[in-house]
Amino acid sequence: MMTTGKAILNSIRQQLNLSDYRKIHWEGTFDEYLDIVAQHPEVTRTAYQRLYDMILSHGTEEVFENKEKIIRYRFFTDYATRHGDAIYGLDRPLMQLVNAFKSAAKGYGTERRVLLLHGPVGSSKSTIARLLKRGLEDYARSDPGMVFSYAWKGTEGNWQKCPMHEEPLHLVPRELRPGLLARVNEHHKPGDYEVTIRGDLCPFCRQMYNERLARYDGD
Repeated sequence: MMTTGKAILNSIRQQLNLSDYRKIHWEGTFDEYLDIVAQHPEVTRTAYQRLYDMILSHGTEEVFENKEKIIRYRFFTDYATRHGDAIYGLDRPLMQLVNAFKSAAKGYGTERRVLLLHGPVGSSKSTIARLLKRGLEDYARSDPGMVFSYAWKGTEGNWQKCPMHEEPLHLVPRELRPGLLARVNEHHKPGDYEVTIRGDLCPFCRQMYNERLARYDGD
């Protein structure tokens, strides 16, 4: 019996995960985003917090090197192996690198430094950078790693995305941030991420913002 094109398409359609697609392409209003922040404060994490959590999400194991206990991160072994980029023999340097991410995630000052991967040719510097990028891309598509940005609606119905893919909470004016954060964090539990707002709008979005303030008389 000959398989029809319609049957082939139906077979492919059954393999599509529409739920994941709709999550990745979610769009909503700013107040709907605030609902998400209240329920999932981790969406407001800094880049270093997100990077550190992504690595930990793959698990760890303890190994011994010269009778010294070392933490091995499965992100650089199991996850990397699945993508043909496994790293071997660098457990100690990788532990030091992740410790730097941890320090930056906790705001100990490392987040203001430039981290330099230094070593001879073939020592996996580019591989590590490539893995971190791929890992963050995959993590951002998962529920624990979801991340949001925003776009500006034009007068003709067109949309202009923020060129820096900023955190939407940057839209809150500085003088109004303490009150908003107090409300968002009022049910904060130990171990939860505390929502904070760091930084300001990029120049493009600042211009878009000011244009709309003028158009709507400050509202």
